[in-house]
Amino acid sequence: MKTIEAPKVDERMVHDPFKKKKEKKTVIAKKGGWIKDAIKKPGALRSSLGVKEGQKIPAKKLAAAAKKPGKMGQRARLAQTLKKMK
Repeated sequence: MKTIEAPKVDERMVHDPFKKKKEKKTVIAKKGGWIKDAIKKPGALRSSLGVKEGQKIPAKKLAAAAKKPGKMGQRARLAQTLKKMK
């Protein structure tokens, strides 16, 4: 008499009606306020560029600073982005 082996069953293929389904959680992002959170040190870019308080930062200075690496470059690129929003 020959014995027949049952085929191996993958757990993913078996339907279990009692198994809990994973619920999808909806994450609602808070609306607005990202600019306030992005600016940690107001006036830091202005002081590092040597522009007096109350004066506008010249576009050429801002463009040159945006090409630099590090925090100064990040702040200058953010300033350029915010300038476009006006």
